[in-house]
Amino acid sequence: MTRSRRLEGLFAPVLTPFRDDLSPDAGRFAGHCRRLLDDGCNGLVLFGTTGEANSLAADERIALLEAVVAAGIDPARLLVGTGLCALPETVRLTAHATGLGCAGVLMLPPFFYKGMSDDGLYRAYAEVIERVGDDRLRVYLYHIPKVSGVAVTFGLIERLVASYEAAVVGIKDSSGDWDNTRGLLERFPEFTVFPGNEMDMLEALRRGAAGCITATANINAAGLRRLYDNWRTADAEALQDAASSVRRAAQTQPMIPGLKEVVARVSGDAGWLNVRPPFVGLSEAQSGELFASLEEAGFIHFRAAA
Repeated sequence: MTRSRRLEGLFAPVLTPFRDDLSPDAGRFAGHCRRLLDDGCNGLVLFGTTGEANSLAADERIALLEAVVAAGIDPARLLVGTGLCALPETVRLTAHATGLGCAGVLMLPPFFYKGMSDDGLYRAYAEVIERVGDDRLRVYLYHIPKVSGVAVTFGLIERLVASYEAAVVGIKDSSGDWDNTRGLLERFPEFTVFPGNEMDMLEALRRGAAGCITATANINAAGLRRLYDNWRTADAEALQDAASSVRRAAQTQPMIPGLKEVVARVSGDAGWLNVRPPFVGLSEAQSGELFASLEEAGFIHFRAAA
């Protein structure tokens, strides 16, 4: 893969279903992945923030990834979250995903220790790349400082690209800061930049973004794909407004349990309501408020799953 063959399009950071005993449900997971692709996602992110990744053990991630690939989903459409605090586990997960032929890995910096210098973060990424030692490796940096507490700075990106241009190819910017996203697009025009939600998707695409990786693609893939496919048309502003309305409605309640509420209703499968601690499910009142907000936003994708 070269930079001219970069990933593009709408990607969903896939929700992770759990059984009543809180073990991951590989069958539901693979089925949801298939539905998201059928509904319009160009690709999928497994084990991101929305997928409760940091509540999953490394062995659980490996088993779920293998189940998805065994279900017939093309690994070339998958980005796999592999960034953990423990270096050996990050290396193990990254090598596993790369060996399966996944399009790339979405890699958090080690996030437990705060206030680390760019020198330390550079060493962390470099160690993973060197230890994996696979020319197929494609790393997409994951910048979500409000959650991780650790920023991926422009200076760090420059150093990593200078040393590992073939391997470090992109970033998911979940800063929620449009100035940061715009700065990435302006300063790194050859880099693959995915904004982390759709509120600025149209403007980001106009400035050269590769697409969008957004949690609400779990419930609104069709609407977001219409925006992605038509961002150069006269309909683009209306499509952006519609997508933003759904996002604002989804954000009225805690996002992960809220999205699982919607998937449970769409699929008719109450098993989707399970979340791992420290998350808790929505109360009856919260659930009612969420669906009222979504309906007010014009969201009508409450269909039964095929």
